[in-house]
Amino acid sequence: MHSSFDNKNTPVNLPNTLSVIRLIFIPVVVIFLYIPGRTGGLLAALFFVLASITDLLDGFYARRYNTVTSIGKLLDPLADKLLISVTLIILIELNRISALIVALIIAREIAITGLRGLAVSRGKVIAASRSGKYKTIFQIVAITCLCLHYQYLNIDFHVVGVAFIWAALLLTIWSGFLYFKRAKNMLL
Repeated sequence: MHSSFDNKNTPVNLPNTLSVIRLIFIPVVVIFLYIPGRTGGLLAALFFVLASITDLLDGFYARRYNTVTSIGKLLDPLADKLLISVTLIILIELNRISALIVALIIAREIAITGLRGLAVSRGKVIAASRSGKYKTIFQIVAITCLCLHYQYLNIDFHVVGVAFIWAALLLTIWSGFLYFKRAKNMLL
């Protein structure tokens, strides 16, 4: 038995609420990133991870309990892309990441969003791929480490974050290529 809070026909359900929480966490992450020193970075990383967990939970819950809504189909990817993009942009300003890497990651996200929109307009759906999911995992790990930035437990999180962001960039480009390849076969 599900409450009206979980009704598929209403935009107010648990998955959509989790997406809104993710949006609310974005300025919290930004504020903490601007606090100098370890404490700000640690809190920014904590809220970034919590926001990322809401992404995992909302998708799982929506599929498991069939509470996918039209607003959720828009809100979930929007919240994801804003969380990643805004945090990456702030990390540029803090000199923790290359602007070129961020530009390539964001350009890919915009291109795939446009491609998916084109597919939907033609009655097709381009589902998320395994490489796209790996890309997201690497981005989350990289951004978390870059938020932490300092050394904890003898681990230089900045160095780990840079390694992961390069891997994430390669996966971003590769998964983007695969999306366009699938789209070409579907849309032509």
